[in-house]
Amino acid sequence: MKKILAVDGISAKGIELLRAEFEVDVRDKISHEELLEIIADYDALMVRSASKVSADVIERAEKLKIIGRAGVGVDNIDLNAATARGIIVINSPGGNTIAATEHTLAMMLSMSRHIPAANQSVHEGRWDRKKFVGVELKGKTLGVIGMGRIGAGVAKRAIAFGMKVIGYDPYLSEERANDLGVKVGAFDELIESSDFITVHMPLTPDTKNMIAMPQMKRMKSGVRLINCARGGIINEQDLATALNEGIVAGAAIDVFVDEPIPSDHPLIGSKNVVLTPHLGASTIEAQIGVSLDVAEGIRAALNGEPVSTAVNMASVSQQVMRIIAPYLHLAERLGGTICALAEGAIKKLEVTYNGEITEVNTGLLTTAVVKGMLNPVLEKEVNYVNAPMLAKERGIKITEVKHKESSDFANLITVTAHSKGASCTVKGTLFGAEGRIVEIDNFRVDVDPHERLLVCPHINCPGVIGTIGTLMGKRGINISGMQVGKTEIRGRNLMVLTIDNDIPMDVLNEVKALDVIFDAKVVNFYSV
Repeated sequence: MKKILAVDGISAKGIELLRAEFEVDVRDKISHEELLEIIADYDALMVRSASKVSADVIERAEKLKIIGRAGVGVDNIDLNAATARGIIVINSPGGNTIAATEHTLAMMLSMSRHIPAANQSVHEGRWDRKKFVGVELKGKTLGVIGMGRIGAGVAKRAIAFGMKVIGYDPYLSEERANDLGVKVGAFDELIESSDFITVHMPLTPDTKNMIAMPQMKRMKSGVRLINCARGGIINEQDLATALNEGIVAGAAIDVFVDEPIPSDHPLIGSKNVVLTPHLGASTIEAQIGVSLDVAEGIRAALNGEPVSTAVNMASVSQQVMRIIAPYLHLAERLGGTICALAEGAIKKLEVTYNGEITEVNTGLLTTAVVKGMLNPVLEKEVNYVNAPMLAKERGIKITEVKHKESSDFANLITVTAHSKGASCTVKGTLFGAEGRIVEIDNFRVDVDPHERLLVCPHINCPGVIGTIGTLMGKRGINISGMQVGKTEIRGRNLMVLTIDNDIPMDVLNEVKALDVIFDAKVVNFYSV
């Protein structure tokens, strides 16, 4: 039975889901050294933000197939090392959206009305009403840096408070901004004209220290900053200095570069700052949501199914996944077929889509074709993560073409492989929910992709089918299906046999030696 390690306090709901199929070990608190010692035994790892899945952990994870981060960010996971090993990394991009959105508003209100300090003073027996005069949100301008799910949610709620909202995001369109009631602003405009600024960006080389002292000095007098996204986007030392010198009027920070923060952290004891210990996703509902999201992804991955929330492969929305999912198995089998039929090493692979399917992102389908093409010829496991990289390492150029028109089928996938001086083509579609190969090198067929196929172009003359059938029968090889494909080339047909047994090389050579046979190739899907 496959084994899963769950660390960092994963919600029991997700663990219960996985225990229905797998063995799950729970270690709510685990040191890096302990993780290094035991990771080799596990097929999957579930983490939150505490454990660092660094390159040394991944190097020892001999069986690991997937790492699930119960949350949005994956900055505690070495993505490059995981991808190089073919390990899927998933997160839960929507599971804690509401929790993080609401915590941002809570931090904004707490900061603007001095609620934490006022609460503490009352507990200490004081009644300092004049000391805690705050500011209202109504009529103020909120700058939202990063207009994804959380940023958009914050903007929507801020507008309900009567705030004006400026949104900065490289991918924010005017149409989307209008729908949200947000003004699109450049970064410089936002920091210079906002009364409150909240960040909702991932931590990348481009966003690290994007708000530091030079930016703070350009902000409005009385500006207040909120960071419930990732530590390091706002420079912590510069923020402490700006608070103490009155350059920034207030701040509310939930995330830090190093967590937990040390007792001598510059923000501890700074003026007008609210600090919380990374509580953005800490609601009962969010913890259950991200746990179930990641558990579903791990279950799918360990069962050989694609995962829509993977961050180191082509991302696919749930809506798109529903459309393309029925084609994934077919696409993989088309890749396996083209691998078997190609003459020599494949140098270029072209995947063409026709019909309604061209209206959605087909990147994952193309990856499935590549996966199917490489699986039969590589010793290492080929999956949806490493397939594009493995093809690139071998100098195989992958191209994707879309034509909305489709004359014969509502949707059609065509795979063409180019090798040295030759090319071959297979086409497939769905009949209902069943994938079918409908054409091989211009021969029209109707083939159910089975575990094994024997493909034989031959002379169109009497007795060919009987000869092959007799030869197979004498060697104890059962034929469970047969198709004869026609083409416009006179005197030439294509026979495709679905067979239930391995074909020994001497039998295959005997078939090839027949005068009426041009060639014979076996397509074996057992490894695909």
